[in-house]
Amino acid sequence: MKAMILAAGKGTRIRPITNIMPKPMIPIMQKPVMEFLVELLRQHGFDQVMVNVSHLSEEIENYFRDGQKFGVQMAYSFEGKIVDGQLVGAALGSAGGLKKIQDFSPFFDSTFVVMCGDALIDLDLTQVVNWHRQKKALATVVMKTVPKSEVSSYGVVVTDDDGKILQFQEKPSVEDALSNNINTGIYIFEPEILDYIPSGMEFDIGGDLFPKLVAAGAPFYATAMDFQWVDIGKVPDYWQAIQGVLTGSIKNVKVPGHEVKPGIFTGLNVSVNWDKVEIEGPVYIGGMTRIEDGAKIIGPTMIGPNCHVCSGASVERSVIFEYSRLSDVRLVDKLVFGRYCVDKTGATIDLQAAALDWLITDARQLQQVKVPPEIVKLQA
Repeated sequence: MKAMILAAGKGTRIRPITNIMPKPMIPIMQKPVMEFLVELLRQHGFDQVMVNVSHLSEEIENYFRDGQKFGVQMAYSFEGKIVDGQLVGAALGSAGGLKKIQDFSPFFDSTFVVMCGDALIDLDLTQVVNWHRQKKALATVVMKTVPKSEVSSYGVVVTDDDGKILQFQEKPSVEDALSNNINTGIYIFEPEILDYIPSGMEFDIGGDLFPKLVAAGAPFYATAMDFQWVDIGKVPDYWQAIQGVLTGSIKNVKVPGHEVKPGIFTGLNVSVNWDKVEIEGPVYIGGMTRIEDGAKIIGPTMIGPNCHVCSGASVERSVIFEYSRLSDVRLVDKLVFGRYCVDKTGATIDLQAAALDWLITDARQLQQVKVPPEIVKLQA
């Protein structure tokens, strides 16, 4: 069976993380979020996976390649061009990406699944496909029911009693929302859906294709499913996702490594004297990370591999990416990666611009070696 993962977006709402990696490659406990989707597809018999790519496309292609190591076949459709020898992304929109693939060679020749590459889900895809076929639908949207207070953050789907879609509302106010069923970005399509999409132009599934289906009176349905759906479209979402994995509220992702103490997991060869640090779980510490005596780590916290937490550092409820060196600094509810420190609300500090990179820097940088005075005299 065939599927498509949408992975061409720039991920502007989760910047600055996506300045250095495409959104589908953002790690959930050291594993790209898109890898969980590929595994889910394979489990339900979807073994031919097409991916449209654009922003930082090489990061996705170099990791997944042809899909062999994930038990599927994978191929990529690049959206953009080459300017002065550099790849420049120019996404065609979610529906435009589908059409580009089909125009190249008719790939979608039977019922297929389309999903966004930036969410953790444990959906029973087999059940949804069966429902779709029973309805003889051209297109089916997988919905999730959320509290009415949350609808303004999502696209709302309005259906009749039979599940046929009557209307979409894009991020309505709580007062104006006609439903509390939201679009999860997971779709089941028949190949004939491509007849509704124009060639060679930007065209969106939610904004352009779906209103067209409603206007045409097409057999267009939606079903609300009870499943875990964790969107990481924004920085607060991502921070909350990591917190959820560590606390166990997100069930389909396990904390990796070895549990050295209750609630404390480590990768290989972590350098730490457990009697001389203050660590309260749940905490994950990646391999080859050094924790100096006197450091304080309070969970839920994830510290990536090859980090260095110095004796004066305190880390609470935070996410620290690989190769981060934390000096005499206290971090609470923060994400740290590269030259950026981001609050769980999304507020960002550019450490270099703020002249704070002496507090948080790259662990691979050579530290200045202090030469004893007697050695200096000998050298003179």
